[in-house]
Amino acid sequence: MAPPLSSLYTLSFLLALLTTLLVSASLRLLAILPPTRTPPRRRKSTSVRLLVVLGSGGHTSEMLSLLRDLDPRKYTQRTYIVSSGDAFSAARAAEFERALEERVRGGDADAEKKAHVGPECYAIATLPRARRIHQSLLTTPFSALRTLVYAFRPLVAQRDGGVGAEVQDLPDLIVTNGPATAVIVVLASFILRFFDIRGAQSRGKCKTIYVESFARVKTLSLSGKLLLRVVDRFLVQWQELEGKGGRAEYCGMLV
Repeated sequence: MAPPLSSLYTLSFLLALLTTLLVSASLRLLAILPPTRTPPRRRKSTSVRLLVVLGSGGHTSEMLSLLRDLDPRKYTQRTYIVSSGDAFSAARAAEFERALEERVRGGDADAEKKAHVGPECYAIATLPRARRIHQSLLTTPFSALRTLVYAFRPLVAQRDGGVGAEVQDLPDLIVTNGPATAVIVVLASFILRFFDIRGAQSRGKCKTIYVESFARVKTLSLSGKLLLRVVDRFLVQWQELEGKGGRAEYCGMLV
């Protein structure tokens, strides 16, 4: 017996709707995945909000070494993301900021006036771990989803801070070097750009740079493989990795 005509119409409508959604989503992905259109050029005088994803142990040490020449006159607001239980990374971030402040205080007086340093110019945000040690793979998707929900907070939260008590905007730049939390944070920023929440895509916000760990000489890390096609720039520190996936940029030793 042939199905009712109304059922065929309903099925055709659902297929057409699904096809339209898939095409729309694909076009949107093409619009925001690198390479993409050139974002609005930022004026040199414009301040930058920087978000840094830290990981336990070596990842944090490498990242802070990478940031050793950070200019607080340009990067006026800084947010460090650490995982729950990673007191080491949180302490190192605070220590880095204190050293940055001391460096500015001991330098040129004019530069000191323009520099954005001190407790009001940085924040340390803690995210729940996406996967705990020995956690079952069956429950990992749920904990990862929880981490994703929390990851939006340091990205979109507004608070008074910095010189002049300016309202904190979306981060202009997100930098990471491979801890597992980075995958979740980059995914959250990608969602903001996909839906252009608070102008994340149209204003050129939430740009991402992934720096592969110094320890990765011939192969990419798991985080690197996952993010290779997603981040705006993918930097490697060994020439053997140059051109991996058609996107890896060799920049020499950065740490």
